[in-house]
Amino acid sequence: MAYNWQPDGWKAHEARHLPEYEDQAALAAAEATLASYPPLVFAGEARALKAELADVANGNGFLLQGGDCAESFAEFHPNNIRDTFRVLLQMAVVMTFASKRPVVKVGRMAGQFAKPRSSATETQGDVTLPSYFGDNVNSIEFDPVGRTNDPERMVRAYSQAAATLNLLRAFAGGGYANLRQVHQWTLDFMGRSPWADKFKDIADRIGEALDFMEACGVDPQTLPQLQRTSFYTSHEALLLPYEQALTRQDSLTGDWYDCSAHMVWIGDRTRFPGSAHIEFCRGIGNPLGMKCGPSLDPDSLLHLLDALNPAREAGRITLISRFGHDKVEQGLPPLVRAVKREGHPVVWSCDPMHGNVVKSDSGYKTRPFDRILTEVKGFFAVHRAEGTHAGGIHVEMTGQDVTECVGGAVAITDEALGDRYHTHCDPRLNAAQSLELSFLIAEMLNLEASERRADAA
Repeated sequence: MAYNWQPDGWKAHEARHLPEYEDQAALAAAEATLASYPPLVFAGEARALKAELADVANGNGFLLQGGDCAESFAEFHPNNIRDTFRVLLQMAVVMTFASKRPVVKVGRMAGQFAKPRSSATETQGDVTLPSYFGDNVNSIEFDPVGRTNDPERMVRAYSQAAATLNLLRAFAGGGYANLRQVHQWTLDFMGRSPWADKFKDIADRIGEALDFMEACGVDPQTLPQLQRTSFYTSHEALLLPYEQALTRQDSLTGDWYDCSAHMVWIGDRTRFPGSAHIEFCRGIGNPLGMKCGPSLDPDSLLHLLDALNPAREAGRITLISRFGHDKVEQGLPPLVRAVKREGHPVVWSCDPMHGNVVKSDSGYKTRPFDRILTEVKGFFAVHRAEGTHAGGIHVEMTGQDVTECVGGAVAITDEALGDRYHTHCDPRLNAAQSLELSFLIAEMLNLEASERRADAA
């Protein structure tokens, strides 16, 4: 338990990137409604994820965290949830098959609505309105009604998150994740990708292994590990009124948990000294992520780790580096060395998305796929050089056939960005690009494993 902590204690600290609500009575009513609703996740599930992440921190696994940049009310559809889930399953199978180690699957789903904004307002022409903070705050449409910060949207976001979680649990435990279905996870539109053929080869080999087990008298249908999978949810703990309203005290341990998701993270813009977001997160028992970029120096990182994980509990903290393709090999090593020197048990994960945003000639915001791959390679290279474990990947992706990031084997061009550019915020990898990235990571994991074996010989 965090010393001298209460769920509303963050209000006495500086809170950046939170929307201003004009109607405080409506905000209080929405918070009361959420506080009366059932938790979306349970403390025991969060502890299970923390245990799995502890294995990753010890070098015995890999974290795959992916999903939407910003979930929206408009694109809420079971097919979209299903398709993103099955691309994540594909990615996990590729990495597991290559590394022979478990892959912890965490979706940016069922709560990833709110977005930090550089300015509280946006001006178009001679009209100034509140900035778009995400669908759980206001609308992306630029009009006075839609841009009003409406606390009732938090209640709608809760309902959408509950429905999303219900479907994800059904997929993960109801047979959809059965390894006998591995051939059926490839989306139809990925047929033109060479990586779909490589995945089919892996699926064939998995099928042969299951046939062999069955021939030896081991029935795969009776093994729960092959019938279902563990799948967790996460989002940035940005909208603190929502997070506080869904914070509950565990009846078994007495500890507090943010029951809006299994894991929450603190963004690059809200992890400063005296931050309300740090104050809130230090008191909850969930696994925590924290973004680490060029603006973070080693001493500040160590102070934050001491605040968030004073007991140095393995699995508690995932550090998500986001430097950019041209800065990761220079900026990441000092942080890695400081954490290693002080003995903090963390999962090191790579976010190759946020440092690689450019504006294309066609006017769209995009992320060149080659820059994403370069940052991932640099991330692995740093950890090989420092003798630490490259433990995870954090990507904004979707199972939809979008055209938002240029490049990849499917060769999305600058001119083609406008064909299917659907994101509500930042550009996402599509299914084919996500699978291509997983094969690159598999190669990196194989290289890391071979170097470990050579060192041990």
